[in-house]
Amino acid sequence: MHDYSIREATPADIDGARAVMLDAVYRDFDTGYVPRWHADIIDPVPFYVEPPRHTLLVAVDERDGTVAATGALDARGPAHPPNPRWLAERYPSGETAQLRRLYVGPGHRRRGLARRLVAGLVGFARADGGYRSVYLHTYPHSPGAMGLWRALGKVVCDEREEVPGGGTGVVHFEIPFA
Repeated sequence: MHDYSIREATPADIDGARAVMLDAVYRDFDTGYVPRWHADIIDPVPFYVEPPRHTLLVAVDERDGTVAATGALDARGPAHPPNPRWLAERYPSGETAQLRRLYVGPGHRRRGLARRLVAGLVGFARADGGYRSVYLHTYPHSPGAMGLWRALGKVVCDEREEVPGGGTGVVHFEIPFA
């Protein structure tokens, strides 16, 4: 049995967090590293650690100190394009806490880490006092994602069904926050 601690990433955690995130884009998404989509993975510090209203949480395996999972939050709402205009208007930057980079390493899945990270991120957003909603998008083929997000939130737009031509194929969620 593993024990994990959930905490804000420290400088010592950044390489491990980057490894978990890169593994996900290669293993789970089959995209590999795409600079315009993944610059925050290569250097997460200016995206999630330095800005005061942003955070990067990690789940650390207490046995060996390795980063097992990541979860980030920033104040950027979904952009239009590629997202539908109405979605960008509903979740404006500055008022929207967007959950990002919630990834659990394959050897650490099914242990509640994603839920614990989400609880920490939502708590961070609540404590900030300036957010009015918590938003995220996911790809339906991401292992475990749809079940997790359906259990924790509500679908606000399934592009596969609601956007002509299927849009980008992502599903947008809102997580209860108040």
